[in-house]
Amino acid sequence: MPLVAPSKLLTFERLKQEGVTVLTPDRALQQDIRELHIGLLNMMPDAALEATERQFFRLVGQSNQIAQFYMHPFSLQEIRRGPKAAAYVADYYETFEQIRAEGLDALIITGANVTQPDLSLEPFWEPLIEVIDWAMEHVTSTLCSCLATHAVLQFRYGQRRRPLPQKRWGVYRHKVVDRRHPLVHNVNTLFDVPHSRFNQIDREQFEAAGLHVLVESREAGVHLAVSEDQFRVVFFQGHPEYDTISLLKEYKREVIRYYQRERDDYPPFPENYFTLQTQAILDEYKDQVMAARGSRKAMPPFPEALIRDTLHNTWHDTAEAVINNWVGKVYQLTNKERRLPFMSGVDPTDPLQLNTEGQGTVNKG
Repeated sequence: MPLVAPSKLLTFERLKQEGVTVLTPDRALQQDIRELHIGLLNMMPDAALEATERQFFRLVGQSNQIAQFYMHPFSLQEIRRGPKAAAYVADYYETFEQIRAEGLDALIITGANVTQPDLSLEPFWEPLIEVIDWAMEHVTSTLCSCLATHAVLQFRYGQRRRPLPQKRWGVYRHKVVDRRHPLVHNVNTLFDVPHSRFNQIDREQFEAAGLHVLVESREAGVHLAVSEDQFRVVFFQGHPEYDTISLLKEYKREVIRYYQRERDDYPPFPENYFTLQTQAILDEYKDQVMAARGSRKAMPPFPEALIRDTLHNTWHDTAEAVINNWVGKVYQLTNKERRLPFMSGVDPTDPLQLNTEGQGTVNKG
């Protein structure tokens, strides 16, 4: 929650220069303490639908212990689902029509399963554009995760993602490159983020689109960026919402695909994730799987119980801090009427007043 400056105490000005949110009493009086309504457009395939929902709900819920969050999950009817997942969505999710009628303060858009060589050929393409266009008019801020980031960069900014030589898969060290931006205020300047993708938007593409890069990795590229207004759209390329075991589950699925001859090569380890002890266990298991595959015997049980306690989560706390900063800014800027994006007096083209002449650009490094 922000500080309120009832006087011209120099400490308040110094904190503002460091990026701390300090409100004038007049501005503070405009804010009604109330709940926040956050939408989750969940486009993930059936197998990951509920897990992704839990991950983002947990990240939002743990980020701030004062605000009250009403979460509004919805999906797109154009995404094909099996009977079980379709029934789950029908029973527990809202429709976009309901979301649009009642409004949101903030929106999170997940990744999706891609089956076409060009994103514009995916069945979710046009409906996703409709959601984004609506959000830009009516929602204070939209957070795009991974594939959603790639889609928005393509249809709003003309920047197409490029295929990577091999899958970017693992946990990578990142650096804050824009330390005074409110989204990364008071977070670790070096921290880890999981990545899992075959394609990438490069830093040069973000910059060519007029976007602001806040966090990047020497190995994994840009993780966090924001739209030209510095807040209306937040872009993630990594997966800070991942659970400790998410990459382990993904590795297990790839091993099963190898055994079932859905892939020819045995999957490599996610980078910077398994300990040497875990790698030794999995190398021994690899020999067993390859032997079973060759002789067409039953696949040996995956040694998950031996591995779980060897895994370490080095990203969740920082992810919470970033989401807390995001939620806090939404809270300070959003209109008490859910169908309106901003309170009176906020400039939608510069809601954080970071682009205002005299503020200057933030310090890099």
